[in-house]
Amino acid sequence: MDQAQEKSKDSEQNPNQKKIPFWRIMLSVMQASIGVQNAKNRERDFTQGSLVPFIVAALLFTGVFVLVVLFAVKMALG
Repeated sequence: MDQAQEKSKDSEQNPNQKKIPFWRIMLSVMQASIGVQNAKNRERDFTQGSLVPFIVAALLFTGVFVLVVLFAVKMALG
């Protein structure tokens, strides 16, 4: 058995690996977007297992950010 299979088997059997709440994922995405993510949180995010919640959070953050910028520009010009 190679290391990749052992690692995936260990992660499936590890009861200590908790699912990260969505608000924590959003916070992590916001911190990473401005470059203040610390090493401990980054490691937690990369060992979480699923990439989908981070993609959803990043898309939501980007959409809200664009809307805020558009609103600020309309207020400044209007």
